[in-house]
Amino acid sequence: MALEPGRVTRERRAALPVRVTNPDKVFWPDEGYTKLDLIRYYDFVFPWLAPWVKDRLLALERCPHGLRGRCFFQKEKPASMPPDTPTRRIVHRNGVRNYVVGGRRETQLALANLGCIGVHVWGSRAPTPRQPDWVCIDLDPDSGVFADAARAALRVKAALEALGLVPFAKTSGKRGIHVFAPIRVGPDADAVRDFAGTLGRLLAGAHPTELTMAFPLAARRGRVYLDPGRNGFAQTVAAPYSVRRWPGATVSAPLAWSEVKPSLDPGRLTIRTIAARLARRDPWRAFWRSRRALEPAIEAIARM
Repeated sequence: MALEPGRVTRERRAALPVRVTNPDKVFWPDEGYTKLDLIRYYDFVFPWLAPWVKDRLLALERCPHGLRGRCFFQKEKPASMPPDTPTRRIVHRNGVRNYVVGGRRETQLALANLGCIGVHVWGSRAPTPRQPDWVCIDLDPDSGVFADAARAALRVKAALEALGLVPFAKTSGKRGIHVFAPIRVGPDADAVRDFAGTLGRLLAGAHPTELTMAFPLAARRGRVYLDPGRNGFAQTVAAPYSVRRWPGATVSAPLAWSEVKPSLDPGRLTIRTIAARLARRDPWRAFWRSRRALEPAIEAIARM
């Protein structure tokens, strides 16, 4: 797939399973990408995206005017979604929300039609919302330099492997890296978040000039923040192959560990270029076969 901004035939538009409103609205002014280009991307990539959204609750970041417009988050299923859109009722302290559940092509394209540029997924699935099936460490370089995140990711990889887990990496779609480790369903989201926090504190203590667990931006001082928060209950992370609200229409792309190096330019991974990667061997093909029980790792890290 090679996008040609703004050039879509009526036949190709009619082939989509949703009615596209304002298809020519420009979402990325510098590149000329429109809302229809975004929808076409998700239509094309959905076979690869589907395993990462199937049965997962979605938080909706709606950007109806694209990259430079104002955005807002929505938990409740929009009334304008197709009436058969799957949902899951979740009780929060401040009320009840009916979350959209991913996994259907029609759902994904309808969300894109509402201006949902990114795909933000829970770490758990709808049947077991408090039990995640992955650990996620979000590496955010305070320097804004991707090379710092790449170096930090290799330290996180080594630590997870030492604890008996199998790590996988992807670009965040911006300047950072997300490191995942698939786990067997069991521990509560609070325990998974606490594990990620403990791991981060140990790594930051071992490499204090490179890594930090300081949440305030002013306290990070150029270091890479090891964010454990993506593991909390009802927290989300950009799904693999999600587009990001970022210049160039970048994509959060799965990586082979051999690619995780300071010279990698995540800005080259976009809705225009991703098809070439999809023609290659999937670097995350073994993800779900690599699930491990988290309890031994929790016990091991508690002894450190």
